[in-house]
Amino acid sequence: MTAELVRGQNHPLPETRLEIRVSVGKPIVAGITLSDDEGKVRGTDWVAHPGSPTLPGLEVPRQAAADHRLAVDLGAVPQAVQRVNVLLALPVGVGGPVSFGSLAAPFVAVTALDGSEVASYTITDLDAESAVVALELYRRQDAWKVRAVGQGYAGGLAAMLTDQGLVRAHELAGTINEAVAQGLARSVAVPPPRPSDEARVRATGRTAPGPGAPGPDGAVTPDPTPPTRRPGDAGAAADGPVNYTHPSRQTGAPPPPSPAAAPAEPGKAAQPVAGDATGWSMEERLYNQVWGMFEDLARTTAAYRSAVDFAESRMDQELDKVLSDPRSRIGDTGDAAREAARAKHGLLVDRAKAALDRDLGQLAAESEVVEPALPLAFAGWDSPVWHAYRTPMEIPMALRLGDLHLPERPDLHIPMLVRLPLERGLWIDSGRSSGTDSLADGDQLRRLAMDSAVAHAARLLAVYPAGEFTVHVIDAAGSAAGALSPLVTAGLLDEPPASGAAGVRAVLAKLTQRVDLVQMAIRAGAADALPPDLDTAEQLLIVNDFPHGFDDRAVTQLRYLADEGPAVGVHLMMVADREDATEYGPLLDPLWRALLRLTPVAGDHLADPWVGHAWTYEPPMAPSGSQVLTQVLNQVAHARRTGGR
Repeated sequence: MTAELVRGQNHPLPETRLEIRVSVGKPIVAGITLSDDEGKVRGTDWVAHPGSPTLPGLEVPRQAAADHRLAVDLGAVPQAVQRVNVLLALPVGVGGPVSFGSLAAPFVAVTALDGSEVASYTITDLDAESAVVALELYRRQDAWKVRAVGQGYAGGLAAMLTDQGLVRAHELAGTINEAVAQGLARSVAVPPPRPSDEARVRATGRTAPGPGAPGPDGAVTPDPTPPTRRPGDAGAAADGPVNYTHPSRQTGAPPPPSPAAAPAEPGKAAQPVAGDATGWSMEERLYNQVWGMFEDLARTTAAYRSAVDFAESRMDQELDKVLSDPRSRIGDTGDAAREAARAKHGLLVDRAKAALDRDLGQLAAESEVVEPALPLAFAGWDSPVWHAYRTPMEIPMALRLGDLHLPERPDLHIPMLVRLPLERGLWIDSGRSSGTDSLADGDQLRRLAMDSAVAHAARLLAVYPAGEFTVHVIDAAGSAAGALSPLVTAGLLDEPPASGAAGVRAVLAKLTQRVDLVQMAIRAGAADALPPDLDTAEQLLIVNDFPHGFDDRAVTQLRYLADEGPAVGVHLMMVADREDATEYGPLLDPLWRALLRLTPVAGDHLADPWVGHAWTYEPPMAPSGSQVLTQVLNQVAHARRTGGR
């Protein structure tokens, strides 16, 4: 029976191999510190955190997330350790909540390897605290117990670590916050509100779960009564069918009815329908449906991986029991026990794989219906909608920046959609990544990165009404002339690409002045006082081969544009290798964190703060030999010359 603890209460632990699960509702940091008999942390090697997630017997998540699973083997921690402290903290400097008082009460559970809860604790009465010691696992007469602590710190991680006696606590807190910020900078965009349960069930045949499970952005408040098992928990596959769908999210106002799905045959799922999600328009419905597919793929994959992990841990546990008894190590008895453990493992994995294949099949069928129905801004370059391109009359709600997929089904691609106007700049990484061909040299990667940047810029130009999007280019060394030729030839650059230090200074001065003027007009409520020659269109600055041609003043202006520009219609697209800017040291770290990192080749670098997946990103390049990009740019240029006609 689960012990529901209150602050200060303790409970014996029946096993030393445990899992600690945390659910908050917004991405937070989870870590562990080890203390001696005086309650002191002896050094940084006694702290497990996202920048250093493993210690003997311990493993914590590598990034901030709304849900966490921490692995603990108390039998493997050093003998000098008397306490294992579970820490929770809010990420710093990423625009999220600054105190736990603004969040739902964190829920923490200690579970056995089979998924059964040993003890749980809901941390209440938090206010201005930004870090908290949630639980304490401690030795008592050669046994271990768990105590509900709930000690909060308004001073954050630094204050918490200092209180635990760690020397140079502020330095380690900074290291942890930096590791978390880098992880969040690689995160996939936050999904939108989900369609209603009824609409999803009619179209996909999936059953909606109950309330309470938080999503990647924490938009759903957890149910006050914590569930005993969430979809995707270890062991769920062994107890019954797992519900893989994501909780519904409310849009705030009743949308028009969604299109009805075709009736399903008895025993079969209903056929998917494009636009089955909620929304006031077909564009909004398709946008929500795409994000629903992303969430369903994330959840079903997480459930499969969790079930496989559970099967493996259960087999290891049963094999350990066999090996611990000398009478069963050898002979027919031992062989039979080992074979039974392996057979049970195979059965659980096969059952999980069958559920995964079933759900992936449903998602693949839905993708086959949705992809051809996507509007211009959501469609890939290979879509027929581009052959009937006409300049749009209004800005779309979102833009496709590429595709996302997971290794369990590499051919199932989910469009990566981001809202417009862009809320953060883009960084096209021209350095080596996990998806880079080992034979590709630096020059080839830089060419691919610039080609990718031009494809992104072309798509932005194509989805905005004529004259409402302007592109500037800084190519200080003049090395991107070939990649830029589609934009230059079509006449879509108001000025030639800026080169040399003087060109860099001129473009940055012009754009920073625009940001200053618009900010002042907004603050003064005098938009009509802007200079008549000011270009009020959205602005995009493409910077190639950074930091070539940039002095300290230019770097400061670039950081200013990255931070302040998006709010007033000035957006940044960097094409650079971060290693090339190492001479600036940590000065440019805020710049890189402010940008969404994309790669010119497939790479599994986009982190998912909801379930912890590393999604593989595919850049949106035109098919080889296709002239679609050139044709679209020529039509955009013609529309600009003729006033949109």
